[in-house]
Amino acid sequence: MEYVLQTHNLKKRYGNYRALDGLDMNVPRGSIYGLIGKNGAGKTTLIRLICGLQSPTEGDYELYGINSRDKGIVRARRRMGAVVEVPSIYQDMTATENLEEQYRILGMPDFEGIPELLKLVGLEGTGKKKAGNFSLGMRQRLGIAVALSGSPDFLVLDEPINGMDPQGIVEIRELILKLNREQGITLLISSHILDELARIATYFGFVDKGQMVKEISAAQLEAACRKCIHLKVSDTGILGRVLDEMGLEYAILSEKEGEIYGKIGVTELTLKLSAQGCEVESMQERDESLENYYINLVGGGSHE
Repeated sequence: MEYVLQTHNLKKRYGNYRALDGLDMNVPRGSIYGLIGKNGAGKTTLIRLICGLQSPTEGDYELYGINSRDKGIVRARRRMGAVVEVPSIYQDMTATENLEEQYRILGMPDFEGIPELLKLVGLEGTGKKKAGNFSLGMRQRLGIAVALSGSPDFLVLDEPINGMDPQGIVEIRELILKLNREQGITLLISSHILDELARIATYFGFVDKGQMVKEISAAQLEAACRKCIHLKVSDTGILGRVLDEMGLEYAILSEKEGEIYGKIGVTELTLKLSAQGCEVESMQERDESLENYYINLVGGGSHE
């Protein structure tokens, strides 16, 4: 597998406080990588390090295979775009003027690509309206447009939907998916709105106390969080035989408990168990959410 970003034993200390404590991370090329962690877990610190806004205390990282200690890292970062904490936009300028200013900063020769970029983020009709009068969702989309000005193929977004109304969240979600699927951009997204991340991310990284607790693909997470029917029965030996006959996937948890995966005919199953002398004591559908999975993984607490 090819990786856009890899970190190796990455550490960042502020006095005695360890914001990052040996973090190892792997962001596959072409993925939407959801970065999840509690308040103070180190997510924003990590983003600031890979964007070159701060330097690690120990450890290193690679962008497109270029080590952070190599002089070539400056060139590799030109392939990145980022919106860290809040969008970097000029409130007294229009969307077009903001992008023109960014083009100048990047030394780009002309403004030819700006109309297409505004259309991509859904701001082509804003005209002379100042960014200070934009909605929160529009400002975030303009910030993303600014980050896309240098045509990066890796985009880093820190809490992109924080504080937004439902419509704004939908707009940013659709934009992220468009950038990934149509433009082929790899995205690293830090967010505390876990259910929204579950809708779009293809990989997840769970961070706690400055360390990577687990990295998992969306497919692996779906398998771990999939729906099941939890049963309590008088005899799981009989339960197993009946489920084998029915061709169903299941797991026996104890002498009296089991879980069935996939759709089942409740009446048919109950009758077959009863015919073999197995009584169903209780039956409950379970569906573990991303938030529950995360809490079970690292424990409770507030999210960043």
